Amino acid sequence: MSADVDTTTGVGAIWIVARPKSPRAREHVALLEWHGEQWRHVGGSSSPADDPVDVEVLDVHHGGGVLGLTRSIDRPRSLTTAPWINFVKVRLGRNVGHVLIGGRRIENPTQGRLIAVWTSPHNRRAARPVIAAVGRDGTELSRLDPHDSLDSHTWARLRQEW
Repeated sequence: MSADVDTTTGVGAIWIVARPKSPRAREHVALLEWHGEQWRHVGGSSSPADDPVDVEVLDVHHGGGVLGLTRSIDRPRSLTTAPWINFVKVRLGRNVGHVLIGGRRIENPTQGRLIAVWTSPHNRRAARPVIAAVGRDGTELSRLDPHDSLDSHTWARLRQEW
């Protein structure tokens, strides 16, 4: 299980794996938004769980998002002004101390898997913040820019193999 809350934007995500060691394991993601002094469920997903993968440094996969509807409850009730709530699942290698998601720091949990959440304007919902894996000594090990499909560590390794 992993959870993330962006307190500056008032959004959160929870990632739960049910029956993790079973062949019928399932993953559930819930997206939440803070509104009216309470958390409100605004969407999520459920799917078969991914097989465990040994990650060298950084693997970002299976993201998604939902329109933040709780803001549209307030006047002027425009869906175009409601934020897009985005999430991504991140797997980290053993040498990673923490990950930076935009300006936020998230420690590497013992299982090396976490969920990260952020908001963006509805018309830029595909925009992902920079994601950087940082070693325990403070050096950047790998980076994934907003429109990249592979992180910098993987690209460097592939260039060496060519």
